[in-house]
Amino acid sequence: MRKRPLSTLIHLVFTQILLFACTGGAYASSAPLPDFVALAKKLKPTVVNISTSKTVGPKKMQHPGGDPFQEYFERFFDQPRQAFKQKSLGSGFIISDDGYILTNNHVVSGADEITVKLSDRREFKGVLKGRDEKLDLALIKIEAKAHLPVATLGDSDKLEVGQWVMAIGNPFGLAQTVTAGIVSAEGRVIGSGPYDNFIQTDASINPGNSGGPLFDTKGDVVGINTAILAGGQGIGFAIPVNLAKEIISQLKENGRVTRGWLGVSVQPVTADLAASFNLPEEQGALVAEVVDGSPAQKVGIKEGDVILEFDGKTVHEMNELPRLVAGTPVGKKVPVLVLRDGKKQKFTVPIEQLKDGEGTEDVAVSQDKLGLKVSELTKEQAERMRLVEGGIVVSEVQPDGVADRAGIAAGDVIKEINTIKIGSLADYNKALSTVKKGGYLRALLRRGRSSLFVAMRVD
Repeated sequence: MRKRPLSTLIHLVFTQILLFACTGGAYASSAPLPDFVALAKKLKPTVVNISTSKTVGPKKMQHPGGDPFQEYFERFFDQPRQAFKQKSLGSGFIISDDGYILTNNHVVSGADEITVKLSDRREFKGVLKGRDEKLDLALIKIEAKAHLPVATLGDSDKLEVGQWVMAIGNPFGLAQTVTAGIVSAEGRVIGSGPYDNFIQTDASINPGNSGGPLFDTKGDVVGINTAILAGGQGIGFAIPVNLAKEIISQLKENGRVTRGWLGVSVQPVTADLAASFNLPEEQGALVAEVVDGSPAQKVGIKEGDVILEFDGKTVHEMNELPRLVAGTPVGKKVPVLVLRDGKKQKFTVPIEQLKDGEGTEDVAVSQDKLGLKVSELTKEQAERMRLVEGGIVVSEVQPDGVADRAGIAAGDVIKEINTIKIGSLADYNKALSTVKKGGYLRALLRRGRSSLFVAMRVD
């Protein structure tokens, strides 16, 4: 290989530096930056400021010592505070030219008065037409004489991480503020409800932005700005607009949302659980409990089934299933693919409507290879826990043992090991004897009134 002169190498380096400076990076994309000026001018009229007020009644003082002296305390010391108006600010955006506006439920929840201010400073009285607490969305209506500018609802399923987005809202009461950034992540679960599925963005979102739109570079709404990470600057979350599109018509017509119900409790498929099921990867939603009389029970879905597909859609991880079920029309017959005992089975489930609100002596045995001491449930224990089939109760867990590392705790009831029903110590010991060293064991537990699976590798 021929060596190049030092002067030639220096010339090449300086050439690359000049190219980097001129292009914004040696490997910068040739695609131009979005024209945020034009986007802002076009889209700001579709965004509104929402101010609300609600009456907060007087609060009675509570005697610090408890109830016995409460009546005396109220008579002589309790001075009810005067009722006052509590005000709050938020954002929203117009979705129809006759005055329907989408925002967050928490922006208007409990409000006595809703005032909507447009970008041209006109103000209107807002009327709450419908709301959905689970998704944190609300629909309000204003009556304007002329047609209003409308924000176009886009397709949030087409969003990609790294894509430019723009937020418009009223942070800290500063009306019509525009910020820009990128999609930092998708499918974020932040513990806000059963249908968590947030877009994460670094476009600045602050108090007052709630309910405002997140636009893509075409000017379509792809999200509804909803939450910020406490203590995390530059991290905001938006509800994907496709989730909102599914319920807008119900909010208009009924004022509330009707959702589908399958009737199972599910848990994530961990790496150990995946290995115990002979799954090639962590995928699906593991059924930990089936509700009596539920659609799932009626067709034969059981605890221990791993739901791989619902209505033709792959269930990559547990949190996807509740959203898929919720968005299914009531009465629809849905194909559900499950993995049971290493084989795939398909069930057809008629989806129903989700309704609101749906001292003894231990017989100890020697500590086993899982690091547990267990005993048979007494009749009284079984009745108290509403367990018809009985089980084995964990009385002691060896610290840092196999079971401890898997998350088993004292008081847990072992109902099943590797699909073997456990009703007695004999069943338990027999099930353990079938597990070879280095093999995986999967146990179904009852903890309080809930059921869950754990998996462990036996040392």
